Amino acid sequence: MVKVLISAGEASGDLHAGAVTRAIKQLDPTAEVFGMGGDCLREAGGEVLFDIKDHSVMGFVEVLKRLPDIWKLRNAFIELMDRRKPDVLLTIDYPGFNMRLAKLAKERGIKVVSFIAPSAWAWRPSRAAGVVKVVDKIASIFPFEYDLYKSYGADIEFVGHPLVDTVRPSLPRKEAERLAGKRDGHPLILLMPGSRAMEIQRLLPDMLAAAKILKQKRPDIDFAMPRAVTIERDMLERPIKQAGLDVKLTEGHTYDIMSAADFAIATSGTVTLEAALCGLGQTAPNPVLSTMKYFRDEYMAHVVDKKCPAGVCKSMLQYIIFGDSCKSCGICKKNCPTNAISGDKKTGQDYVIDQEKCVKCGVCMEKCPFKAILKNA
Repeated sequence: MVKVLISAGEASGDLHAGAVTRAIKQLDPTAEVFGMGGDCLREAGGEVLFDIKDHSVMGFVEVLKRLPDIWKLRNAFIELMDRRKPDVLLTIDYPGFNMRLAKLAKERGIKVVSFIAPSAWAWRPSRAAGVVKVVDKIASIFPFEYDLYKSYGADIEFVGHPLVDTVRPSLPRKEAERLAGKRDGHPLILLMPGSRAMEIQRLLPDMLAAAKILKQKRPDIDFAMPRAVTIERDMLERPIKQAGLDVKLTEGHTYDIMSAADFAIATSGTVTLEAALCGLGQTAPNPVLSTMKYFRDEYMAHVVDKKCPAGVCKSMLQYIIFGDSCKSCGICKKNCPTNAISGDKKTGQDYVIDQEKCVKCGVCMEKCPFKAILKNA
């Protein structure tokens, strides 16, 4: 009998954990699948020992606050591995925790499979080398990811993106519109602030403020908000009530509701791809920014920033220094009109862009001789 330990730390990971567990059970009905997940893993026949409702975190500050809980979870996984001795650890996304867990499993002689590996292709290609050291097999969801990890010697297979198989409406159009609260002749916009408590706290208040601006400009617009299973209903109802906005909270059938809507304001992540697969247009506010002011005031209201040398709207644009390409020449720092770039070649301090000072003029990207500065919309 095969024993599979699963670690999926977020709602999107739980969705994939459920799909993988069903596939495992079809191949071997006697297989034991247990670990961290949520309702999807549970419904697929997996044993949920650590629920994602209690353990999903994001952002540096939140991680610091939750360090004792994260350490307890780590120790609980160690005890579980030592006691139940799984044949394989399957990590699904959630790289900050899962790659450390993979190292612990590797030390115990447990095979490690990574499904949705860390996004080395997006930020730091050299990160792939560290992943290859602790992972025995990678199931790749992007073709370009496959090439990168292969170049670092990974045992990797391209399996395609799982959402392509799972994202599809299941209800007739009229029934979907009824669940979503869609009225004839009234545009319906979905507000989708995320599946983590920190995302709700940081994004929802200003997302609601943006919705109020839209409502003032277009009184015929209606709003709905699908609730993620990891978020308590009260966490959404309270800020909605405080905002004085009429928003219909929906439960389940998220893909049907997406197919019935006209547009979405959605936090960046899995939900943006889900919406795209449902044919739903959207804008994705960047949760890395310190506030949603860029979205609410400058994107939604199209306010031109008079400080910007280019005289254009900041929109949701960010300029990012790509560390592996940067040679610390200092040209970007020298030419930045707002002194938003810091770094020191002599001390080895990395060159970074202060997003609060940056006015998105693009001068740094134009001047960089190494093409090390990228724009991330």
